Amino acid sequence: MSINLFNTEEINKLKTENYLDLRGLDLASIEGIDVDKFNEMARIMRGFIFSSLEASHSGHPGGSSSKVEQFLAMVLGGAMKFDALEPKNSGRDRVVWSAGHCSPGLYSGLSLIYSALRKVGIDFDAKKIEAVLPEDLLRFRHHDGPQGHIENYYPLSDVATGPSGHGLSAAGGMAIAHKSSGLDTNVWVFMGDAESEEGMSYEARNVLKAVGADNVIVSLDYNHFGIDGDINEVINSPYINHWQGMGWNVIEVDGHNILELVYAYQLAAQKVFENNAPTVVLAHCIKGKHYGKLENTASSHGSPAKHEDYVGIMKGLGFDIQGVEGQVIDDIKFVEEQITDELAKYIEERVNVQRSVISDQNALVEKMKVKLGDRPMVNPLDIKRPSELPAELNFAPGTKVATRKASEAFYLWLMKQTAFFWAGTGDLSKSILTQKAEDVYGEMTVQNPLGRGIRWGIAEQNMAMMSVGMTGDRLPGGFAPVSIFSTYAVFTSMMTNCVRLGLIGNHLNPKNKGFFIMQAAHDGPETGEDGPTHQGMYWMSMFTAYPGIKVYKPLDANETIEMLFYALEKGEPIALSVSRPDTIVFDRSVGNSKPGDAVNGAYVFYESNKAKNQENKKTDIVLAVSGSIPMMNTMKIVPDLEAQGLSVKVLAVTSPQLFEELRKNNPEKANSIFSDDERAITIPIHNGWKGFLYPFILPADYTERGISIDHYLKSGTVDEVYEMAGMTSEEIKNKILSLSFRMNDSE
Repeated sequence: MSINLFNTEEINKLKTENYLDLRGLDLASIEGIDVDKFNEMARIMRGFIFSSLEASHSGHPGGSSSKVEQFLAMVLGGAMKFDALEPKNSGRDRVVWSAGHCSPGLYSGLSLIYSALRKVGIDFDAKKIEAVLPEDLLRFRHHDGPQGHIENYYPLSDVATGPSGHGLSAAGGMAIAHKSSGLDTNVWVFMGDAESEEGMSYEARNVLKAVGADNVIVSLDYNHFGIDGDINEVINSPYINHWQGMGWNVIEVDGHNILELVYAYQLAAQKVFENNAPTVVLAHCIKGKHYGKLENTASSHGSPAKHEDYVGIMKGLGFDIQGVEGQVIDDIKFVEEQITDELAKYIEERVNVQRSVISDQNALVEKMKVKLGDRPMVNPLDIKRPSELPAELNFAPGTKVATRKASEAFYLWLMKQTAFFWAGTGDLSKSILTQKAEDVYGEMTVQNPLGRGIRWGIAEQNMAMMSVGMTGDRLPGGFAPVSIFSTYAVFTSMMTNCVRLGLIGNHLNPKNKGFFIMQAAHDGPETGEDGPTHQGMYWMSMFTAYPGIKVYKPLDANETIEMLFYALEKGEPIALSVSRPDTIVFDRSVGNSKPGDAVNGAYVFYESNKAKNQENKKTDIVLAVSGSIPMMNTMKIVPDLEAQGLSVKVLAVTSPQLFEELRKNNPEKANSIFSDDERAITIPIHNGWKGFLYPFILPADYTERGISIDHYLKSGTVDEVYEMAGMTSEEIKNKILSLSFRMNDSE
């Protein structure tokens, strides 16, 4: 008698606390699942995969072919919430292709579904919903066709992926946002087995179990091969231990058996283990299934077959193509013709099943309201700066307040304004000062699933990818998750690729543009006692290079608040520099500057009376200063410079990128702050990488005129490290005087 695993008694006999093996079982049929039709769909999908690779002579057949049955069982097997005609419906389940190179698998599946819907007369705007149709496959990997790696605007794809091991973390971020908002959405992940080699995937597995993300379901293509060879040459312990040993639920199946896969996905979606843990479906597969002599080899990973082999492969699958080289469109049409009226109607029925399980968006918003109680249901990106700042965000001039304490106050305030803000650090919350914000709703755990603090642990890569990943989503009601994640500035280099992927996602799908704050704490040489390993002086070079993010470096606590509000209003991600020591909150009564001027990226902090009173307003030198302590040290010696007869203009630089943006959008205002002519008399002063202030000087002059730090220091107090760096007030003064005389001589 066949086994019905939806029978409680029968499933309990087979499963343990977190393990179930379905391989080889005599499983009862499932209503609506016609295995023969699914197998025919699998044959057609492979036909589309192989012909698209023939068209481009480029791509990844191995993993794409081995995931075919997984795709069909997941998408059409009844477990996933998905509407093919409204693929970005906010009530849908999310899908992440962590194996982002398996794009032929996605495109062939979409071609199958949308070709079938077109055949039965369903009307849809393919361009509007980014549907992929069989004729599109001819331009695979070309600028006007389906892209080489998977991007986030396609149906059944919610993250732009490519680098192995990153997708699981991005999916985890989305899962955290949904779970902790009271939603029962699942996040499905297509993943390759070699991705377990990536350290970030370990970090993700660890955190997702800790927070109780039972809404993550990984479909793992266990085919034993990476690009270079057998993964067992790299992973020397039993593979299952890398999941089960970390507390995940494991369901093992034959990855080419439709019925086993459908059971596995439905059981995972129903949370059959009831233990608040995520689930991996360990699908034993053959890499490059049906791909001729490359089947079951590492070589199938990214090596399309030669033409004559391709023709043999297609004929072996039952496609009696003409196989004329260069006429792949005929092959694609032939494959599409295999979608009979009967099969197309069946696919439509399965699509309707998936559509029927999506909840109404208004009902989902109400569900969130009930779950989140009295938390403000406010979209974070709609929050504006109050006309009068609350007392906790206003710092008295003349007092000493670290900029990290200002950001602490802002995050605490913001956490109370919206239900959709998450915060965490790389095991540094009590030092970086996000702990108060995290404590408002507590850390997310199995016991506190609605928490807003995340204990990332010492796992900077995963922290960044999850934090960035959640912001690229939109919850029901259009609510946009916002995150702040932080480590010491010197360690931010470990997060650059994750930030880059998030920025690419923003670029590709601007409707879901994510806003996040990557906080670079303890910036500059101020973490002196720890020595050069912790002195963050060069990190910003990477983030000023990426389009879509700007480095903000406020001078004091009040500027920090103003710049954070500005970033939130713009909705553009930032890398925020904050420092550890208490530094002066500048008195703005002298001069005309105000903290809000920081959002220009640069502003006139001080100007000599001599220059102000002259008709031609001549300035002898401009000091472009970035960093709290450099500004304090510079202002101490301005009177000495003026006593030497120099007319001085001090330019506060808070973000060269913002100032470049101002020059583009409002050149008149930018010129009034800093003109092109002044570049020739400017001396940049920065407590770190000299290139940060390149926009304020002719780069060729920087070696001669720049005052910055271009070497590693040693341990010491703040005063000692600034002395080692040659950036005490006296040394700055001597360098300025020497440089100013040289500049005057050159004139």
